[in-house]
Amino acid sequence: MENYRKARTVELPCPPPFTGLPPDTPEVKVKDGSKIRNLMGFAIGRMESEAARHILFSGTGKAVAKTISCVEILKRRVKGLHQLTRLLYRHIEEHWEPLVPEAGLDTLTVKKNVPAIWVLLSKDPLDTAEPGYQAPGCFDTLWAQAVEGEAGQQGQRRKRQGGGTGGGGGRGKGGKSSTPNSGCQREALKRHQSGGAP
Repeated sequence: MENYRKARTVELPCPPPFTGLPPDTPEVKVKDGSKIRNLMGFAIGRMESEAARHILFSGTGKAVAKTISCVEILKRRVKGLHQLTRLLYRHIEEHWEPLVPEAGLDTLTVKKNVPAIWVLLSKDPLDTAEPGYQAPGCFDTLWAQAVEGEAGQQGQRRKRQGGGTGGGGGRGKGGKSSTPNSGCQREALKRHQSGGAP
Protein backbone atom coordinates (compact mmCIF):
# COMPACT_ATOMS: atom_id res chain seq x y z
CA MET A 1 0.00 0.00 0.00
CA GLU A 2 3.04 2.30 -0.14
CA ASN A 3 1.88 3.56 -3.54
CA TYR A 4 -1.55 4.61 -2.20
CA ARG A 5 -3.00 7.16 0.17
CA LYS A 6 -6.29 6.85 2.02
CA ALA A 7 -8.78 9.24 0.44
CA ARG A 8 -11.79 8.70 2.71
CA THR A 9 -13.50 6.29 5.08
CA VAL A 10 -17.23 5.66 4.80
CA GLU A 11 -19.28 4.05 7.60
CA LEU A 12 -22.22 2.29 6.02
CA PRO A 13 -25.52 3.10 7.75
CA CYS A 14 -26.46 0.74 10.55
CA PRO A 15 -29.87 1.08 12.20
CA PRO A 16 -29.97 0.64 16.00
CA PRO A 17 -30.56 -3.00 16.95
CA PHE A 18 -33.35 -2.01 19.36
CA THR A 19 -36.86 -1.83 17.94
CA GLY A 20 -39.84 0.08 19.27
CA LEU A 21 -37.88 3.02 20.70
CA PRO A 22 -39.54 6.45 20.73
CA PRO A 23 -38.31 8.64 17.86
CA ASP A 24 -37.02 11.29 20.28
CA THR A 25 -34.68 8.86 22.11
CA PRO A 26 -31.34 10.68 22.53
CA GLU A 27 -28.33 8.89 21.06
CA VAL A 28 -24.75 9.42 22.21
CA LYS A 29 -22.34 8.45 19.40
CA VAL A 30 -18.98 7.91 21.06
CA LYS A 31 -15.90 8.45 18.88
CA ASP A 32 -12.30 7.58 19.66
CA GLY A 33 -11.41 11.26 20.10
CA SER A 34 -14.54 12.21 22.09
CA LYS A 35 -14.07 13.74 25.54
CA ILE A 36 -15.93 11.80 28.22
CA ARG A 37 -16.66 15.04 30.11
CA ASN A 38 -18.59 16.46 27.14
CA LEU A 39 -20.47 13.21 26.46
CA MET A 40 -21.48 12.81 30.10
CA GLY A 41 -22.60 16.42 30.42
CA PHE A 42 -25.12 15.81 27.64
CA ALA A 43 -26.20 12.34 28.83
CA ILE A 44 -26.61 13.21 32.53
CA GLY A 45 -28.50 16.41 31.66
CA ARG A 46 -30.96 14.41 29.56
CA MET A 47 -31.47 11.51 31.95
CA GLU A 48 -31.88 13.65 35.07
CA SER A 49 -34.97 15.26 33.53
CA GLU A 50 -38.27 13.45 34.07
CA ALA A 51 -39.25 13.63 30.38
CA ALA A 52 -36.42 11.39 29.14
CA ARG A 53 -37.00 7.67 29.72
CA HIS A 54 -34.30 6.13 27.47
CA ILE A 55 -30.84 6.92 26.16
CA LEU A 56 -28.77 5.06 23.59
CA PHE A 57 -24.96 4.82 23.48
CA SER A 58 -23.01 3.52 20.48
CA GLY A 59 -19.33 3.14 19.72
CA THR A 60 -17.25 1.48 17.00
CA GLY A 61 -13.71 0.08 16.98
CA LYS A 62 -11.39 1.85 19.41
CA ALA A 63 -14.35 3.76 20.89
CA VAL A 64 -15.96 0.60 22.35
CA ALA A 65 -14.05 0.84 25.66
CA LYS A 66 -14.90 4.54 26.01
CA THR A 67 -18.57 3.76 25.34
CA ILE A 68 -18.61 1.22 28.18
CA SER A 69 -16.97 3.76 30.51
CA CYS A 70 -19.65 6.34 29.69
CA VAL A 71 -22.44 3.82 30.36
CA GLU A 72 -20.98 2.84 33.75
CA ILE A 73 -20.53 6.50 34.79
CA LEU A 74 -24.15 7.28 33.90
CA LYS A 75 -25.43 4.22 35.80
CA ARG A 76 -23.62 5.42 38.92
CA ARG A 77 -24.99 8.96 38.59
CA VAL A 78 -28.59 8.03 37.69
CA LYS A 79 -29.77 5.12 39.81
CA GLY A 80 -32.24 2.43 38.76
CA LEU A 81 -31.39 2.19 35.04
CA HIS A 82 -32.14 -1.02 33.16
CA GLN A 83 -29.58 -1.98 30.49
CA LEU A 84 -29.63 -3.86 27.20
CA THR A 85 -26.35 -4.45 25.36
CA ARG A 86 -25.82 -5.54 21.75
CA LEU A 87 -22.48 -6.43 20.18
CA LEU A 88 -22.28 -6.47 16.39
CA TYR A 89 -20.11 -5.50 13.44
CA ARG A 90 -20.32 -2.29 11.45
CA HIS A 91 -19.36 -2.27 7.79
CA ILE A 92 -16.75 0.30 6.81
CA GLU A 93 -15.34 1.10 3.37
CA GLU A 94 -11.89 2.66 2.95
CA HIS A 95 -11.17 4.31 -0.40
CA TRP A 96 -7.51 4.44 -1.44
CA GLU A 97 -6.15 6.49 -4.36
CA PRO A 98 -2.77 6.00 -6.09
CA LEU A 99 -0.07 8.51 -5.16
CA VAL A 100 0.90 8.82 -8.84
CA PRO A 101 -2.24 8.59 -11.03
CA GLU A 102 -0.10 8.37 -14.20
CA ALA A 103 1.36 5.04 -13.02
CA GLY A 104 -1.77 3.21 -14.17
CA LEU A 105 -2.88 2.02 -10.72
CA ASP A 106 -6.58 1.64 -9.98
CA THR A 107 -8.45 3.16 -7.03
CA LEU A 108 -8.92 0.56 -4.29
CA THR A 109 -11.91 -0.02 -2.02
CA VAL A 110 -11.21 -1.98 1.16
CA LYS A 111 -14.23 -3.33 3.05
CA LYS A 112 -13.87 -3.93 6.79
CA ASN A 113 -16.06 -5.33 9.53
CA VAL A 114 -15.36 -3.40 12.74
CA PRO A 115 -16.70 -4.45 16.17
CA ALA A 116 -19.33 -2.12 17.59
CA ILE A 117 -21.43 -1.87 20.74
CA TRP A 118 -24.91 -0.49 21.32
CA VAL A 119 -26.18 0.05 24.87
CA LEU A 120 -29.74 1.05 25.74
CA LEU A 121 -30.32 2.49 29.21
CA SER A 122 -33.92 2.85 30.37
CA LYS A 123 -35.70 4.13 33.46
CA ASP A 124 -38.59 1.84 32.56
CA PRO A 125 -38.31 -1.97 33.00
CA LEU A 126 -37.06 -3.87 29.96
CA ASP A 127 -37.62 -7.48 28.92
CA THR A 128 -35.48 -9.56 31.29
CA ALA A 129 -35.50 -12.49 28.84
CA GLU A 130 -33.62 -10.43 26.22
CA PRO A 131 -29.97 -11.44 25.73
CA GLY A 132 -27.69 -8.74 27.12
CA TYR A 133 -30.14 -7.57 29.80
CA GLN A 134 -28.68 -6.21 33.03
CA ALA A 135 -30.88 -5.27 35.99
CA PRO A 136 -30.36 -2.06 37.99
CA GLY A 137 -27.88 -2.37 40.84
CA CYS A 138 -25.89 -5.29 39.36
CA PHE A 139 -22.76 -3.16 39.21
CA ASP A 140 -23.05 -2.39 42.95
CA THR A 141 -22.68 -6.10 43.68
CA LEU A 142 -19.69 -6.36 41.34
CA TRP A 143 -18.02 -3.34 42.96
CA ALA A 144 -18.60 -4.80 46.44
CA GLN A 145 -17.06 -8.12 45.38
CA ALA A 146 -14.06 -6.32 43.87
CA VAL A 147 -13.51 -4.27 47.05
CA GLU A 148 -13.76 -7.39 49.25
CA GLY A 149 -11.26 -9.20 47.00
CA GLU A 150 -8.80 -6.29 47.23
CA ALA A 151 -9.14 -6.12 51.02
CA GLY A 152 -8.42 -9.86 51.29
CA GLN A 153 -5.33 -9.54 49.08
CA GLN A 154 -3.99 -6.63 51.13
CA GLY A 155 -4.46 -8.62 54.38
CA GLN A 156 -2.53 -11.55 52.92
CA ARG A 157 0.26 -9.21 51.77
CA ARG A 158 0.56 -7.75 55.28
CA LYS A 159 0.83 -11.23 56.82
CA ARG A 160 3.54 -12.21 54.32
CA GLN A 161 5.52 -9.03 55.05
CA GLY A 162 5.23 -9.62 58.82
CA GLY A 163 3.27 -6.42 59.36
CA GLY A 164 1.44 -5.77 62.59
CA THR A 165 2.77 -8.17 65.28
CA GLY A 166 6.46 -8.63 66.02
CA GLY A 167 7.81 -8.01 62.54
CA GLY A 168 11.48 -7.56 61.82
CA GLY A 169 12.88 -4.85 64.09
CA GLY A 170 15.04 -3.24 61.44
CA ARG A 171 18.28 -4.87 62.57
CA GLY A 172 21.37 -4.74 60.43
CA LYS A 173 24.65 -6.71 60.65
CA GLY A 174 25.63 -8.26 63.95
CA GLY A 175 22.21 -7.87 65.51
CA LYS A 176 22.68 -4.11 66.01
CA SER A 177 19.83 -1.79 65.28
CA SER A 178 20.15 0.10 62.02
CA THR A 179 18.32 3.12 63.46
CA PRO A 180 20.79 5.90 64.35
CA ASN A 181 21.10 6.86 68.04
CA SER A 182 18.78 4.01 69.11
CA GLY A 183 21.14 3.17 72.04
CA CYS A 184 20.91 6.76 73.31
CA GLN A 185 17.14 6.64 72.98
CA ARG A 186 16.98 3.43 75.06
CA GLU A 187 19.12 4.98 77.81
CA ALA A 188 16.96 8.11 77.91
CA LEU A 189 13.83 5.96 78.12
CA LYS A 190 15.28 3.93 81.03
CA ARG A 191 16.20 7.09 82.94
CA HIS A 192 12.73 8.55 82.33
CA GLN A 193 11.01 5.39 83.59
CA SER A 194 13.18 5.21 86.71
CA GLY A 195 12.62 8.91 87.43
CA GLY A 196 16.25 9.82 87.00
CA ALA A 197 17.57 13.03 85.52
CA PRO A 198 18.36 13.01 81.79
